[in-house]
Amino acid sequence: MPIQPKGASGIKGYILINEKFIEGLQDLEGFSHIYLLYSFHKTTRTELLVTPFMDNQIRGVFSTRSPLRPNHIGISVVQLEKIEGNKIIIEDIDILDGTPLLDIKPYIEKFDAVKESASGWLKASDKTIRKRRSDNRFK
Repeated sequence: MPIQPKGASGIKGYILINEKFIEGLQDLEGFSHIYLLYSFHKTTRTELLVTPFMDNQIRGVFSTRSPLRPNHIGISVVQLEKIEGNKIIIEDIDILDGTPLLDIKPYIEKFDAVKESASGWLKASDKTIRKRRSDNRFK
C-alpha cells in the first residue's frame, strides 16, 4: 500500500456514501481534489514516539503521519473524478479498502496551498516518496 497519495499516483478507487448523505454531495463535483478524513481502523495501538516510513530516527507522533496517533484519524488529498449517485470515484488513493470515512472536504488551492513551507525532518526525494510502500511497523 502506498504510504501517501503522492505514492498512489494513478490508483483509482471509490467511496460509497450512506444514502442519507447524498444531498450533501451537491456541488462537490466542481472540485478537482478533496480531503478525506478517516479512521485508521486496523491500528490496534497508540505510540507517542514512532519511527516514520521516510526516516530511521524516532520522532514524536505529531510530527509524523503515523496511524499510531492517539485519535487514529488519517487525512489524504485525492483527485475527484466523478460522482454517480452515492458513489464517489477518486484517484491517487492511499487508503485501505473498507476504511471508515469520517468526513469529506473540498481542497481549495486559494485556502490550502502553502507556497513557502518547511517539511521539518523529512529529507526524502519525490522519487523515494512515490516508491515507498507500507510495511508492518504500524500494526
